[in-house]
Amino acid sequence: MSSRSRRLRDKWRAKTWYSVITPPYFGGKEIALIPAATPEHMLKRVVETTLYEITGEFAHQYLKLYFQVIDVRGTNAYTVFKGHEYSRDYLRSLVRRGSSRIDGIFDITTKDGYKLRVSVVAFSTHRIKTSQEKAIRAIMKQIVEAKAASLNFDQFVQEAVLGKIASDIYNEAKKIVPLRHVGVRKSKLLSYPEEVALAAVQQVAAAS
Repeated sequence: MSSRSRRLRDKWRAKTWYSVITPPYFGGKEIALIPAATPEHMLKRVVETTLYEITGEFAHQYLKLYFQVIDVRGTNAYTVFKGHEYSRDYLRSLVRRGSSRIDGIFDITTKDGYKLRVSVVAFSTHRIKTSQEKAIRAIMKQIVEAKAASLNFDQFVQEAVLGKIASDIYNEAKKIVPLRHVGVRKSKLLSYPEEVALAAVQQVAAAS
């Protein structure tokens, strides 16, 4: 074995495997094992998974979730929800000829100070007028902003990912035109109060 190969092997062996843990609002579950030389090398890492991996429900395979490591204790790496999005294949499957797609992108702040960018999409059963698109987009904005103002981050994320926000939008928007799909197709965490996020980490660490 060459000295270079030996050095690489020794460097790999020197690394520690860290268990990446979801926040309590996603069950405090292990979603990955990642090697790193030091705990500091784990901080800020973003880990991708699917909602299916957390819920075990096959219907949730299309939804990708992202978690960012914000604290390391022992060999456990604790995370904050960083965002989610539809898979490309799933979004593509929703497109139909002869229908309209309505998109709304909103920057919101939850009741406890988390800032997110939320993207909502709706598909109609047939082509609709520009005025109808604007009316649906206004409903999206009103409901998303009202939810953010009344909910903490963990509550808002659960409603966005699990479909409650989309359901509320659908129930209002269908009064304007028939719709065949409404969903929060993407979200991205822009900033968060560190003390609040770390308090959630302590909750998971204490329970483990």
